Amino acid sequence: MAAGERLADDPQAALAHAQAAKTRAGRIAAVREAVGIAAYHCGDWAQALAELRAARRMGSRSTLLPLIADCERGVGRPERAIELARSDEAAQLTGDDADELRIVVAGARSDLGQHEQALALLSSPPLDPARTGQTAARLFYAYAETLLTLGRKSDALQWFIHAAAADVDGATDAEERITELS
Repeated sequence: MAAGERLADDPQAALAHAQAAKTRAGRIAAVREAVGIAAYHCGDWAQALAELRAARRMGSRSTLLPLIADCERGVGRPERAIELARSDEAAQLTGDDADELRIVVAGARSDLGQHEQALALLSSPPLDPARTGQTAARLFYAYAETLLTLGRKSDALQWFIHAAAADVDGATDAEERITELS
């Protein structure tokens, strides 16, 4: 699908392609998912939420829960993101999908001023600083950011260093944060 090919370079064009596909095949879960993901990358949380929920109802086999929870945060409902994390579907998530939901729910806790709970969520299960990859980098980054919010600058610096080491794709600005804190 053309939308997927353009997502990284031009999310607006990807969204336009996905919306065009929706006019022709709006009852296909994969099409609705593509619209939702493109809208998510454009920051259109309400549209992304509606489309991702529709794809989920239609039986999409993708793990959409972390994106749906993040959209709830985006539209100003962090408590709903937390509620989604308590669902049976969330309990079945594993690996990177479970970590992505952890990141989102920790962000929701922080949105509500519950920084200690966010930190506890991010640190359980314990973080492995030897991990690499985009999800590990984002998890370490979120942990570092939460530590910094709690005034634990030296611990935060260490986890920004771990985030930078894990970030083989350059998905975060961890290196810049290290420079700021050093």
